[in-house]
Amino acid sequence: MKWVDVRDIAIALTEKYPDLDPKTVRFVDLHNYVVDLDGFDDDHSRGGEKVLEAIQGAWIDEME
Repeated sequence: MKWVDVRDIAIALTEKYPDLDPKTVRFVDLHNYVVDLDGFDDDHSRGGEKVLEAIQGAWIDEME
């Protein structure tokens, strides 16, 4: 997975952290969760605020 794979990342986060409310996750923690996902293979420094916002939004959608 790459940072651009927002939906795939959101699905993976939902599966890995089913009891975590994505609305309460800080971006620093979200960044760490993403780079620790199995299959994530991208430059860690590319995960900026905009992409993290998109991932968090998609994660919230997946949880609903």
